[in-house]
Amino acid sequence: MDLSKITNENIRKAIEALQANDKNIWYSYFTSDAIFTDDGRTLNFRSFFDNAFDKKEKFLDIDKVENEGKDIYGNFYAGQWGTFKVYFKFHQNKDGKFNRLDIGQALK
Repeated sequence: MDLSKITNENIRKAIEALQANDKNIWYSYFTSDAIFTDDGRTLNFRSFFDNAFDKKEKFLDIDKVENEGKDIYGNFYAGQWGTFKVYFKFHQNKDGKFNRLDIGQALK
């Protein structure tokens, strides 16, 4: 899958880690107290993604990238939940780490 359309280098590398099912590299791009929401509900970031990595969840393709490379839209394999269109919206602090990630089902 072509990730070159993700123009923010840290986000591209984080998504590469997600695609490769490498949770250690994925987590290295986030602050230890990162806020996480799924469809507007605040959840525990680590618990959610530990489960996602266990199920090898990943993007199947990227439809579009917006907001200076921080908002990613595409088809996502979500383990037991199936495949559907999602968004990942990254929030980056001044040091380049992600301190918030909002994900959810995208409207078609």
